Amino acid sequence: MNEGIGVVGLYVDDQDEALAFYVDKLGFRVHTDVRNGPYRWLTVQHPDQPAFQLGLFAPGAPIHDDATAQTLRAMVAKGAMPPLVLYVADCRAHYDRLKAKGVEFTQEPVDRYGSVDAGFRDPAGNGWKMIQPPKEAK
Repeated sequence: MNEGIGVVGLYVDDQDEALAFYVDKLGFRVHTDVRNGPYRWLTVQHPDQPAFQLGLFAPGAPIHDDATAQTLRAMVAKGAMPPLVLYVADCRAHYDRLKAKGVEFTQEPVDRYGSVDAGFRDPAGNGWKMIQPPKEAK
């Protein structure tokens, strides 16, 4: 067994909508989709990172009471959660491809400190930075 972090979760208000976004638009794959009563454990993974899962979790029972779930949904919708980072080989090409699939960007690609980055949000409001790292010095 390998030790370390295997799942990082995001709060989403609609798991089906989130699943469609991450699979159909970003190209992730479903790893686990199981239910225990009203609770749904839903994880996806990037095709190049099979050991890592991104959890798409809805705030609510059995983890949160109604008031807490409502607060979490509001915070996510406002973009108040920390951004996630997606590394890509060509930020501008990914930007064009994702924009054509309907991804709404908050920032077009910008050259910054030798890298190129762009910003987008998922349907729930979670912020993403898409970064093309600087080329290795030769």
